[in-house]
Amino acid sequence: MDDNELARRKQHIIQLATGPVAPPEQIIYLPHENKVWEVVSTTLRPIWDAAVIDEILEAREIIKLPLEFVPQLSDVSRRLLPVSGFSYHAVGGLVDKDDFFGALGRKSFLSTQYLRHPKSPLYTPEPDIIHEVIGHGTSLANTKLARLHQLAGEALVRVSNERTKQFIADVWWFSGEFGVVRHSKGVKALGAGLLSSVGELQSFIRPLDIKEMGTTSYRIDQFQGILFAADSVDHLLEYVGGFFARASDAMVEEMLRG
Repeated sequence: MDDNELARRKQHIIQLATGPVAPPEQIIYLPHENKVWEVVSTTLRPIWDAAVIDEILEAREIIKLPLEFVPQLSDVSRRLLPVSGFSYHAVGGLVDKDDFFGALGRKSFLSTQYLRHPKSPLYTPEPDIIHEVIGHGTSLANTKLARLHQLAGEALVRVSNERTKQFIADVWWFSGEFGVVRHSKGVKALGAGLLSSVGELQSFIRPLDIKEMGTTSYRIDQFQGILFAADSVDHLLEYVGGFFARASDAMVEEMLRG
């Protein structure tokens, strides 16, 4: 397919998105799309063995995503529901943070169904089904990381100040998306963004700090220069999840003043 055909194919899949409530439409993926999925899955597998936390490797065996073809979102839901209670729903692209986090608070993950360009299977500047299923879906097969997703969602919809919402979203970026854990041999990945871009483990590592996580700038289309490391998944859930559980407009305002 040339670029025009790929663009039309992407728009076709976007138009099939059924939204945050209805069951996802079944997509008949084309051979080149299944090939992109296969290339990414098989490339990441040995990298994960060396570079991600044990809990993610265990979750990988629980969710058992196919290597050779793109799974249907409904199949991902069926694998997750008995484990963490999460289900997947199809959207046409990026949604605003109120909708995204609101869904997380209800144990629903809003996912695209299209795939990245076949000429760059190992990188995408925007979310696609590879990031959202291989990354987040695997995380959601671990009950503690699924709980972190839910707490983040509940936190953002609980507050009203836009600056507080952005602060919570930024803390999420450096935990659920780009979180790492200290290991005897360095650091290992757990964030969904890192699970498809583990080259960023060479970033500068800092200890967890809610205020710094909520105020450190970043760009979504570049490697992250700074990562914040937990001592363990339990530490991440206690420290960052604890913040999400207690977060309020007044708390964040006081934190920013301090």
